[in-house]
Amino acid sequence: MSKFNIKGIILTILGASCWGLSGSMGQYLFTVQKMDSRWLVPIRLGLAGIILLIYSSFKNKNEVLLPWKNKKSALIMLLYGLFGVSFCQFFYFLTIELSSAAVGTILQDLAPIFILIFSCILGKRLPKITEIGSIAMALFGVFLITTHGNFKAMSISSKALIAGIISGFCVAIYNILAPKLNHIPVLVIQGWSFLLGGITGVLIFRIWEFKYVPNFYGVIGIIFVVVVGNIMAFSLYISGVQIIGPNKAILYSFAEPITASIISTTVLGSVFSIYDALGFMMIFIMLWLITLDTEKLATDNK
Repeated sequence: MSKFNIKGIILTILGASCWGLSGSMGQYLFTVQKMDSRWLVPIRLGLAGIILLIYSSFKNKNEVLLPWKNKKSALIMLLYGLFGVSFCQFFYFLTIELSSAAVGTILQDLAPIFILIFSCILGKRLPKITEIGSIAMALFGVFLITTHGNFKAMSISSKALIAGIISGFCVAIYNILAPKLNHIPVLVIQGWSFLLGGITGVLIFRIWEFKYVPNFYGVIGIIFVVVVGNIMAFSLYISGVQIIGPNKAILYSFAEPITASIISTTVLGSVFSIYDALGFMMIFIMLWLITLDTEKLATDNK
């Protein structure tokens, strides 16, 4: 393995770990600081969007308005930014608020299933045996995490499960639409996505009606999720993806739920059982099988 690929792997793991740390910080803000996800997410997205667009206005001055140059790219930008990136952020943090950072990140990792289903529909084909096995393994993993092996009781609420699955679906949306915006700098796309989500969240949730005022630690937590969870995580992860490719990056992105689980269990006091460990492993195997299958298909088509 070349030093170049090692660098890509390290960047990908660091980026995914930043997302995991951000999720754990979100859990702290919800459980200790008593923040509401409807208040936090619009602020987080809005601040990250403003920072990235200001930075892009200096680095990519002539390309900041590129997403809005024609109707097609503007429509894709709206779908990518709102229904993909922004909705993913909201439902991800809502899942954390209703359960834990570990559960939120692992349910978000169901995104490859939705991408697979979309690929089968678009290609007018049935899923292969390995793909069906991957889906079955992922569903079994979710079953273990949400029920701890007990059919009669769920270890997390149905609301948390639904929110987590929706977040995974939204991840699939922005992964599918991202290639259609590859003529625009990544930081510009993300800046507009975050800003769109922030403005929409502020208006929908009417955050000015919340009487919440964060203390010093709450402000530090907000800064952390903006800088580490949005700006650093995305920049590091995408830099790694550009080196090793998205298929391999899927595997190393599993650093996100692992990081979130470690922090949630050791620092925040969340319970992590053998069922959770088995469930995580099932979903990791699903990611591995889908990645191997995708790489084989790419090799065969060369």
